[in-house]
This record gives sequence, C-alpha cells and structure tokens, in this order.
Amino acid sequence: MSDSSATLVVVGGGPAGLMAAETARAHGVAVHLYDAMGSVGRKFLIAGKGGLNLTHAEPFAGFVARYGERAPEVERWLREFDADALRAWARGLGVDTFVGSSGRVFPVDLKAAPLLRGWVRRLREQGVQFHVQRRFTGWDAQGRLAFVDRDGATHHVNADACVLALGGASWPVLGSDGTWVDALAARGVEIAPLQPANCGFDVNWSEHFAGRFAGEPLKPVALQWTRRDGARETRQGEFVITAGGVEGSLIYAASADLRETQRRDGFVDVALDLAPAQSREHLVQALRKPRGKRSGGDHLRRQTGLDGVKAGLIFEVLGKHALDDIDRVAGTIKSLPLRLQRPRPVDEAISTAGGVTLEALDGHLMLHTLPGVFCAGEMLDWEAPTGGYLLTASFASGLIAGRGAALWLRENRRAQ
Repeated sequence: MSDSSATLVVVGGGPAGLMAAETARAHGVAVHLYDAMGSVGRKFLIAGKGGLNLTHAEPFAGFVARYGERAPEVERWLREFDADALRAWARGLGVDTFVGSSGRVFPVDLKAAPLLRGWVRRLREQGVQFHVQRRFTGWDAQGRLAFVDRDGATHHVNADACVLALGGASWPVLGSDGTWVDALAARGVEIAPLQPANCGFDVNWSEHFAGRFAGEPLKPVALQWTRRDGARETRQGEFVITAGGVEGSLIYAASADLRETQRRDGFVDVALDLAPAQSREHLVQALRKPRGKRSGGDHLRRQTGLDGVKAGLIFEVLGKHALDDIDRVAGTIKSLPLRLQRPRPVDEAISTAGGVTLEALDGHLMLHTLPGVFCAGEMLDWEAPTGGYLLTASFASGLIAGRGAALWLRENRRAQ
C-alpha cells in the first residue's frame, strides 16, 4: 500500500462506508471518513444486540433470489463479495462464525462490538482518518462537501472523490434519517421514495383483543399471501400481535409484497394457518366430539390444542358463538383471514426500500450525473429480508463503491 495525493471522503460509518474506506485504502488512496454520530457503526451495534446475524449460509442462487426485483444487480455485487467472503473477512479480524439451525450465520460470541472494535482499530492502523459528529448537508457553491457539527457550525471539505453511505430512513436516532434525499435530488440524482421495509402492519383489532393479547407471540403459524408476480406463497414461522397490528419475522419476510399490494389497493388480505401440523379433516373430527358442559374455548383447547392468542384470533374473526358451525371453525383455523391496513411508519421499520435508483449509477456505483460521487449501502434502491441478507449486500456494495472510487481517482490522475 502506498499513499496517494488524491483524497477520498467516505460519508457514513456503517458497514458499507467502512468497507468502502477499507477497500479504497487498500488501493493506496488517502481516506477520510465522516459520520454524524459520536462514533461509527451505531446501527451495526444495535443489529448485534440480540446476536449479530452477519450473513446466511443459503446456497448462492437462493441467496440472490432474496433481493427480489433487484436480484440481477445485487448478484453482481455478491459475485465480488458473497457470504463466504464475509465470513473469511470476519475471520481475518479474529472473529470466527457459525451457522445456526435456521442457516443464519453469527459470530461465535454472538456479539457485534468485538468485530466493530477490531475493524475500526485496523482501519486506523491502515491510515483511515475518522471525523465524527459531522452531519452531511450536501455541497456548497464551490462543490465542496458540507458538514454541520454538533454546535451548528458548518465545515467545508474538498475531496477528489467521495463515497456516500448514508443509510436509509429507518433509524433516525442512529443517524439514518434520510435527510440526504433533498441534497442529492437538488443535484439531479434520481431517487425512488423511501418506504418502510421489514416492517409491521396495522390491523383494526377490537379493543378487547388488543388489550388482552398485545405483545403475545403467534407460533407456529403459516402465512399465505399473494406475491407481486401474482403467485401465492406460504411460509411457516412466527410473529407478534401488537396493540395496533402485527410485527415480527414472518411478517417481515412478506413485507415487500404486502407493502406494494397495500399501496395499490389501500389494504392487503392475508391468511393464517393456525395449526400447520393438523389437517382440516382432523380438526373437524376433533371438534365434533361431544363438548359436554365445557365452554367453547375449553373445548377448542382440549380438541385442537389451540388456546391463548390463537383461540382469541378465532373468536375475533368468528365472534363469541364461533363453535356453532364446526366446518367454518375448522376452515378458519386453516385459513384465518386477516386484513392489513397499512405498513407502520418508516422510522419504525428495520430497513428502508427506495433510495438512489440503481439506474442512476454505473457498474462501479458512481452517479452518472455527479462524476466522482459513489453511493453504497441502504441508501440505494434495493431491499432484502432479515437473516443476514441486508448486511451482506451492504458490505458488498461498499467494496464495489470503494474500489470504483479508487480506480476512478487513478484514471483521473492519468488523464491530468
């Protein structure tokens, strides 16, 4: 590695920005990294609070398919830096990983902090300069990058190139607030509206149901919904009832399709199988057994094993005389209709859809309208479910942008 007279400014200290800085520095570029918070990687640390889900062990073809409509573009990033490469990179920082029962990949100690500390320490040793509590606000009339510090003072920075890795809008308290949209739009950058991804949805529960079951997990259940291509999909898992709706992993997995259907129709209808391991015929036979003096809820529990929130859902849909029509009850258990009214606000979501369109970027993730300005991470218009897919593509895009910036700087020096 040799120092270069050209300077790259990376804006954003999440995984995409840090990886862009590391990659560019490895190509001999002088790198200065700016972040709005008091330290870098705040969202990364929050993601690791319950055990850092770094990536996923799913085979490559299935892994790529998780990126939906943007799979062809994201695949090109992943061919440069995939799940195996990410695990090897972590190992290089002294962090071994393991594959969990669901295929998700975690650090052996299930912590994000040691990985982040080791990474930042290595970047400092490699010569990356860090500048914190500097919030990006755009460019001034001379084309300099503008930052505001915590006291409200503005700082202008000259850069030969820059990588923007500013995140989406789903974690404003950690710096990902989407305020960069106006600055880029003012300079002619095409941006798709930011929307919630991996998010919960509102449901018009009755007051009784919401008051009794808010916070209750619903598991195991199977969710059936219509994908954007019109096909029906069924997936088993779990989610949580909230006072105003639903949230959790199974809902998040379908949220991109659900959000788009709701945007088109004003609502979205899904179906729940509350007893995935039991057939409809078995349920009918069980429910037809004599009830005796037992209540409807007690009979339902004894004969089907459904109680608590699952029983509550059945009565919520069918009313207090639910067991009067056994065929209807069995049908509802196997396909309980649920209408989702709207996604929760973007600042409650795990991640963001929308952002800088991929058509606004070249193959190195440089903006067509702003030569020398590269973008990476969640501020780009792609999305993925939880499970390590978000982090992996963010890392990969950072590598592409950091390498692209280094190559662009080299080519520009040759042309001068």
